[in-house]
Amino acid sequence: MKLIVGLGNPGAQYAGHRHNVGFWAVEQLAGSGWSRETRFKADIVKVLIAGGDRWLMKPATFMNASGEAVGSFSRFHRLVPEEILIIHDELDLPPGAIRLKQGGGHGGHNGIRDIESHLGSPDFWRLRIGIGHPRTLNLNQEVAAFVLNAPRLEEKISIDRAIDSITKEIPSLVSGDIAAAQRRLHSF
Repeated sequence: MKLIVGLGNPGAQYAGHRHNVGFWAVEQLAGSGWSRETRFKADIVKVLIAGGDRWLMKPATFMNASGEAVGSFSRFHRLVPEEILIIHDELDLPPGAIRLKQGGGHGGHNGIRDIESHLGSPDFWRLRIGIGHPRTLNLNQEVAAFVLNAPRLEEKISIDRAIDSITKEIPSLVSGDIAAAQRRLHSF
């Protein structure tokens, strides 16, 4: 994996929202050093992980147009979908649960749908971080309002623990020890 993309919505007003857990993960991986690359419509930083240079990306487009950044960057650097890891929120998992898979459908996630469209393939890796669903969390909210709000304290604690685990496993993932990392991540 050469490109790790965290999905979210740009801007301070969205920073704490559930939809931004992908941003939270790559920000923890990188720390500082982000720069705006206008030609790719993204914030990008190059980091050393598992003995190799990797790019981390936060698309500067809104979630539903994430494919613009991922597609243009991958074409420019001649990356194939199998070299790309997308970290994003997942409604169908409880807060803090983690699932890793390659390929598959978009599951109704518009950011993933747009990336599939721009890459012309669903064969990229997905690291899904559970945020729960308003119905299963007994909340009287529409899904759009739910993802565009901050998690409750107990949910945030679970999500933060998941991101800590992801940070520890990223070196195994990018170096190809996917099965072992997947077993450890799925235990969350």
